Amino acid sequence: MLENTIITGFADEIHRDIEVQVKLLKELGISHLELRSANGKNISEFTLEEAKELKNYLSDNQIKVSAIGSPIGKIQITDDFEPHFDTYKRIVEIAKIMETPYIRIFSFFMPEGEEIDQYKDEVFARMERFVEYAKAQSVVLLHENEKDIYGDMAMRCLDLFKRFYGDHFKCIFDFANFVQCEQDTLEAYEMLKPYIEYIHIKDALLADGKVTPSGEGDGKVKEILQKLDSEDYSGFLSLEPHLAEFDALHSLEKNAAKRALTDGEAAYTIAYQALIKLLK
Repeated sequence: MLENTIITGFADEIHRDIEVQVKLLKELGISHLELRSANGKNISEFTLEEAKELKNYLSDNQIKVSAIGSPIGKIQITDDFEPHFDTYKRIVEIAKIMETPYIRIFSFFMPEGEEIDQYKDEVFARMERFVEYAKAQSVVLLHENEKDIYGDMAMRCLDLFKRFYGDHFKCIFDFANFVQCEQDTLEAYEMLKPYIEYIHIKDALLADGKVTPSGEGDGKVKEILQKLDSEDYSGFLSLEPHLAEFDALHSLEKNAAKRALTDGEAAYTIAYQALIKLLK
């Protein structure tokens, strides 16, 4: 299933040290990572020179960057936008250095307890600036559904895509985030499937929002992967384990012939194995 997809993921969940990240990726046969942080430093804080050094290291190890896992749009809608836009412009330059067109973004945190629709115009005005700059710079913004932002539920994601979808603004589909918002993932998939460009692989339980290995939660991951397969999806499947506290870590069998794994490495391995099982 989904034989033409590429597995990637947030390797900073393996370990803060980029060398440990790369080591496990190579052991698992994974050739890409979604770059959020390296050596404990968020990609938004990298200078261009530091980004070039990191790119050289990754290239020397035959690891490519599938997307920049940026924090752009993860500020309050009431926060000052201009400093954030300056950070966005630098991240665009880092994406070019990393030779990926894709930049993950969000649609701003909403003030708690307030009516979300009153902020729609401001969200759209800011998003328009992001998209216009992306067009000028030939990059692709990938909007991720995330808890507590404007585009947390499928209907508001659809609002964004109806307005901005095109060559420079597309959809990341994240199963667990929808579950944690009590959004039915199949309903969300049917609404958003024309716009989906990239998939985040993580699952969660409706009961308490706890993240699980894919296929063990309420995200209907296998069913939606089958639908993607029937529609010839050929993009990235990005592991975002969020399993550091997962119980199975403490009982993970460790072959004596292999090195001991840190919790992050074990969690990432569990997430990878769960995805491979679903794809069979």
